[in-house]
Amino acid sequence: MRDFLPADKARRERVLAVIRERYRVHGFDEIETPVVEEYARLHSGIGGDNEKLAFNILKRGMDADAVRAAADDQSALTDLGLRYDLTVPLARFYASNRASLPTVFRSIQIAPVWRAERPQKGRYRQFVQCDIDIIGDASARAEAELVVATLDTVDALGLEGGSVRINDRRALDWMLESFGFTQDERPGVLITVDKLDKIGPDGVAAELRRRGATPAAVDAFEAFLTRPVTLEYNPYGERQIRKALPQGAPHDVVAHLVGIGEAVAASRAEVDVPLVFDPFLVRGMGYYTGTIFELAHPSVSYSLGGGGRYDGMIGRFLGQEVPAVGFSIGFERIVDLVEAADAHGAAAIVLVHDRDVPVGELLALKAALVAEGSRVRLEQRTKNLKPLLERAASDGYTSFATVSAGATRDALEVKQLS
Repeated sequence: MRDFLPADKARRERVLAVIRERYRVHGFDEIETPVVEEYARLHSGIGGDNEKLAFNILKRGMDADAVRAAADDQSALTDLGLRYDLTVPLARFYASNRASLPTVFRSIQIAPVWRAERPQKGRYRQFVQCDIDIIGDASARAEAELVVATLDTVDALGLEGGSVRINDRRALDWMLESFGFTQDERPGVLITVDKLDKIGPDGVAAELRRRGATPAAVDAFEAFLTRPVTLEYNPYGERQIRKALPQGAPHDVVAHLVGIGEAVAASRAEVDVPLVFDPFLVRGMGYYTGTIFELAHPSVSYSLGGGGRYDGMIGRFLGQEVPAVGFSIGFERIVDLVEAADAHGAAAIVLVHDRDVPVGELLALKAALVAEGSRVRLEQRTKNLKPLLERAASDGYTSFATVSAGATRDALEVKQLS
């Protein structure tokens, strides 16, 4: 968990303002949910490994004897926990407020979440997520809207050239079944498949054998991974998808993926859309039921966000199935890639005043500049002005003026900060 100095905070808020604005123009509406949820909801088995990283809150009023008596039963110790993502709270929010929401609900959630991570570069125990979700639409249009809004937002942040890797958990499950992996061993197989980019086909096959996976299935999978492939460029579409999968892929899954590409192409007025089908994209969240995707950018080797369809989650809270799909930008990763910029080009001036300038004169001068649309800071003159002005520049101020007793707005000599 981190503190942010003024310049860092201002930078983060500028990026968040762009994200909010682009999401809103695409028809999404912002909501807010509490930072805590019920323990049972956070640990219902749909959060994957993140459930193990949840910060749980001790029940109020428990004395030492009660804590010792419940030491082996986590649910008896805690009844609440800090949210570890924004999707589980959204599912609860929708189930609680459905009567007040449109049939197809497009939500924005931008808020901090907490996970008991091992702190390291790029991994924090408190971090911001920027989510957009569409609830109530099972068609490919929902995924296409999310992809278009996300790419538009990344472009608006000055990170043109982004693309989206896309897969479908149904296609992935069908592929593993076709190779001969049993239902029970597939979760472990997926963990290994997710390492394909790092350890390669030989490493995947070797690890699956060490795991004790069905030998014939491992052999079939290895043969598929190492099959000869003709190198040719295929734009996103049915040909690219079918070529990347074993023969006989489910038609409905392929059609859904193709529909996403067609809708994205129409929305962006592009024939060659920035989508890449990746049959080995896994994403670890256990609640994904269909399409999954990750945001990629050529400037970095890691993903800048991701998401997918989670049609089964809301039904756990509502008692009836409701289709849902979401896309989350990795704010903590993306904010470091965005060029620093002055907030909307607004003037920001430091008034460096002598000790004897009356407070009334200073505040009147400041009020006049604020009324003109400037951001104004008052600083008392120091013997060495250089550190003071350097600090002001690092905080986003663009100019300064010295103020003596009796100074007026018209008499100010404004100088640019270098």
